Order: sequence, then structure tokens, then C-alpha cells
Amino acid sequence: MELWQAIVIALLAYLGSIGSIVGNTIGWYDLGRPIVASFLVGLIMNDVPTAVTLGLLLQLANLGSVTPGGAVGWDLSYATYIGISGALAFKSTDLATTTAIMWAFSTIGGAIGVAMWNLSYALNLSINRISYQGAMEADPKKIAFANAGLGNFIGFLCRFVPALIILYTTAVIGSQSGVNIAELMPQWLIITLTAFGGMMAALGIGILLSFLVKQKWQFALFLLGFMMVGYLKLDMMGVTVFGGIIAILYYIAITSSQRNEGN
Repeated sequence: MELWQAIVIALLAYLGSIGSIVGNTIGWYDLGRPIVASFLVGLIMNDVPTAVTLGLLLQLANLGSVTPGGAVGWDLSYATYIGISGALAFKSTDLATTTAIMWAFSTIGGAIGVAMWNLSYALNLSINRISYQGAMEADPKKIAFANAGLGNFIGFLCRFVPALIILYTTAVIGSQSGVNIAELMPQWLIITLTAFGGMMAALGIGILLSFLVKQKWQFALFLLGFMMVGYLKLDMMGVTVFGGIIAILYYIAITSSQRNEGN
């Protein structure tokens, strides 16, 4: 991994955070999503297929994750950019080993990201006072300086700098010195991290189902889709067509039942 790659990825880790200079819509909800982030890391490190494959695992693990009131339990943006770039820097011929490296880096990155997020919250308390004074004085320039200026500067320091330090001290130095983490990881650790990743993906799907499934019988639809993919070997387009047919038939049945009750 080259230094310029670490710099660009660290910059993306900042832009993909809540409250970055590009806003939440482009930042946290686009650049901060694993699919988008993994694709960008893959472009930077010239390995899009592996990066997106790893990004899909992180996306599955966080399908049902929400940030109510800005509460971040695990910093997904940091976890993705740090995890996938670290995995690609120490990529192994064995995908399971590469995946284990990704989970190791993602766990560290996600935890540090939460710490930096809370630190930026604390540092922004003083910035809020400046913004409040600007509002009391009816001074839009002071308000803009506090929010768009100082607020983003704190966010940049708390996001970009730690990400660059992590990537430089591990991925950049490690890959350039010839020290491959994949070769140093014991087999039991690889198995443990792989199992952890599988449980995270299952947890993400479970949380998502808890939002989507309103009645117990609807779990049968989920199992039907699983059987189509796992046993009938249908692709996603085929499952989508079957799902659309079932949705139409269900809608017709419900509306007909309601009309009969009305009569």
C-alpha cells in the first residue's frame, strides 16, 4: 500500500462520516455505506472484485443498523474503509484469510471511529457557544464560521488524522517492509474471525427482518427466497420475478377480501 492511497482512503473515511463537509446525504448515507466505500477502496487499490466481495459482508452485517439521535454503536464508515484497505494491503491467496484480516481491521477501525465520534461531539460543545453567540447577535458569518468552518475542522482532525495514522503504521509500513499480517495470523484466529463475521452477517439480516416481518407467517416468504437461491440455484433476477408475482397475488387476494367484507 502506498502513502498516497492511505491519504485518499483516510480522506474518504472523513467524508463518509456524520456531519462531514459534504453533508449526511452524500457522506454518511452514500460514501459511508460499505458497498460504495468498498468500491472506492477497490478502485484506489486496483482490486475492485475483492473489495466489493468484502464490502458485501460488511453490508450484510449492518443491514439493520440505525443511528437514532446520532448514536453510533459501531462506526460503519471507519470500519469499512480501514477494514477493506487493510485486508487488500495484506491480501492472501486464501479468501478466508483475507476476510479474517478484514474483520480484524474493521473491528479496530469501528471502535476507534466511535471514540473519535464521541471526541468530536465533546470538542464541538465550545463551537456551539460561538454559534449561539452568532444567533444572539444576528451575525450569520459567525454562525457559518462556527458550523461550516470550525465544526468541519474538528471533524477532519478527529476522522482523517487517526485513519491516516492507523493505515500508515499498519498497512503502508507493513506492506512496504514485507511484513504480511496474513502470514503471522494463527489458524485459530482466522477461524474465530471468520465465524465472528458469519454471525455478524446473520445478526444484520435478523435485525432487518425484525423491521420488515410484521406477521409470523411472513417468515415463510423469507425461507422461500432462501430456498430458491440456496437449493434451486436461481439468480437474483429470477427470485425478484417470483417475489413480484407473489406480491401481486397477495395484493389481489387482500383487496378482494376487503371488498367482500364491505359488501
